[in-house]
This record gives sequence, C-alpha cells and structure tokens, in this order.
Amino acid sequence: MPEKILAVDDEPDMLKLLSMIIREKTSHEIITTNNPLEALELAKQGGFDIIIADLKMPGLDGVELLDAVRKFDENIPVIIITAYGTVESAAETMHKGAFDFITKPFRKEQILYTIDRASKWVALRNENRILKEQLKKGIENSQ
Repeated sequence: MPEKILAVDDEPDMLKLLSMIIREKTSHEIITTNNPLEALELAKQGGFDIIIADLKMPGLDGVELLDAVRKFDENIPVIIITAYGTVESAAETMHKGAFDFITKPFRKEQILYTIDRASKWVALRNENRILKEQLKKGIENSQ
C-alpha cells in the first residue's frame, strides 16, 4: 500500500534527490519542505505514514523534530539522515525512538530498503491495531 512520506532537509538538492528516488522507484507519495518548523506543523496535521528528517537543520534539528513528533504520535517511523553521523549521534537518535539512522551520502537502495521496512512496520502496526479492536469487540460481545 502506498505510504505518504514527509521529508524535511535544509538542503534543497537532497530533497530533490529523495523526491526523485521515491517517485521513480515506489508508489509512495512524498511531500518535501526545507523548513523543519513547517514540517512539524504538517506532521501535526496528520496523514503521514513516514517522516524522513535531516539531523542538522537550522531552527529545529532532527532530534528536536523527533521529540516534538513523539509528543503527538508515538508510532510514526522517523528516519534520520545526516552527513554528520557519529556513533554517539546514531545511538542518541535511536534511543529517542528514531526508526533508522542513515548517513549521507547514501545509496538509493539503502533509503529504499529503509522506507520499505518502515512501510511494512506501518502495515503491521495497523493490522495489530485492527486485530486488538476485533478482539476487544469479541470479548465485549461474549460478556
């Protein structure tokens, strides 16, 4: 099932590259912005299944965006991309609940694989929610 992806990076060329890769190689829809504050507002409005965010951005970095998103959506996969990857920043980001941490430059197969894993995780999460609701209704109807 096609997912709706929000990508935020302060580098317009990176957004063009992500957009091109995703549009050419997947059926997913992608919305891009180079403004992390706008990305946060878009995420709050909902409707996105996956967020891709740069780690270092002016105004609101990827970790701050991840923290802000987690306050209203604990489950949306947030993929952090960065040209400044260190073991410490990867560990911190993953500890805060990022879905994955990818260093630039990345191969298109790498980002596509990560998006595919996130998409499968979203589908599994949705299936789990539906099954829990059906189980709860079944228990309520049997009482």
